[in-house]
Amino acid sequence: MLLPFYDQKSRVKLVVLLLALLIAAATVVYTNVLVKRLSEREQHQIDLYARTLRYLISTEETSSIPFLQEQIIDANTTIPVILTDGENINATKNLDLGHLSEADSVRRMYEVLADMQRRHPPIVIELPGNTRNYVFYQDSRLLRQLRTFPLVQLGVIGSLAVLAYLSFSFSRRAEQNRVWVGLAKETAHQLGTPLSSLVGWQNYLSESERFRGEPIVEELSKDIQRFKIITERFSNIGSVPVLKPENLYHTTRNAIAYLESRVSRKVKFSIETDLPLDTPACLNVPLFDWVVENICKNAVDAMDGRGSITLHLRRVRPARRWWTRRPPRPQVAIDITDTGKGIPKNKLESVFLPGYTTKKRGWGLGLALARRIIENYHEGRLFVKWSEQGKGTTFRLTLNQ
Repeated sequence: MLLPFYDQKSRVKLVVLLLALLIAAATVVYTNVLVKRLSEREQHQIDLYARTLRYLISTEETSSIPFLQEQIIDANTTIPVILTDGENINATKNLDLGHLSEADSVRRMYEVLADMQRRHPPIVIELPGNTRNYVFYQDSRLLRQLRTFPLVQLGVIGSLAVLAYLSFSFSRRAEQNRVWVGLAKETAHQLGTPLSSLVGWQNYLSESERFRGEPIVEELSKDIQRFKIITERFSNIGSVPVLKPENLYHTTRNAIAYLESRVSRKVKFSIETDLPLDTPACLNVPLFDWVVENICKNAVDAMDGRGSITLHLRRVRPARRWWTRRPPRPQVAIDITDTGKGIPKNKLESVFLPGYTTKKRGWGLGLALARRIIENYHEGRLFVKWSEQGKGTTFRLTLNQ
């Protein structure tokens, strides 16, 4: 499970996302209401336009013609209109024909007419002599822009949300890096004092006649050496580690040797390889050992101290990075498979989150730190390749050669 402070962050993100979706939905609904009202208004205006045309064509009264022409016909400066007799175009208004030639203008008018016929039913003008004219119209530019406005607005909101998320993630990642580095440096500093003291006591015991040759002195020496390795690991976390080509098989064997002698004898370790024994990998030994030991310790816990852990070395096809044209470097992989409880499918990525733990004790930082070491410092990958509850789990760790 995730520790409370990480769980609360996830809830806050969810609330913010829901509020953003609610605002976007409300904006779209309100804009659609405005579009509908404007569309109804334009339809009413075209109806009035058509009735005025019918009156002007059929009336013999001339005194009101200038008024109607000015207030209704000429007042329409936004809605494109085409007047036809059913076969030919008699008049047009507000069509943007630009500087087209006469032939191109006619072709363009018929294209617009076809579009108008698809979008709105014509308004029929009954004329004397059982003849008819038809008024076709198109939404004004303002109405068309208003129809697309919600999509543009959603695009802008989405872009801002993505930028905000990326900025937040970047700043959070930078803050986490500072925390990791600061914690590592402080830990290495704090370990230095007791380590120096233990080295002094070990030298005293080894030179003492009373304890010379005692197994406890040899074991103390091993633990001090282990202490030095741990201190070196924290020192490497606090600075840019040096990566060198190392023998992958021997390094992996040495990484599990210490742990193998200190866990239950009912846990069996084995290393299999599809690679030549002298195959190199570019790595930092203390940090690489830390990652392997961390994964293996979790495997031992998942098996309740009984089962098998297999480390399989193999070559893998490197992933091509889209941001660079350089050919990818050859890569090798280490598959660490246990026979433990397995991980639920919905938790395969959560296990790498800081604070995720299934133990009653612990901060849940082991796998998060392991992934950071492999991906940030070694430019590799660490992920769950396979897991099935009740059968086990395979972690894959990839490295450049």
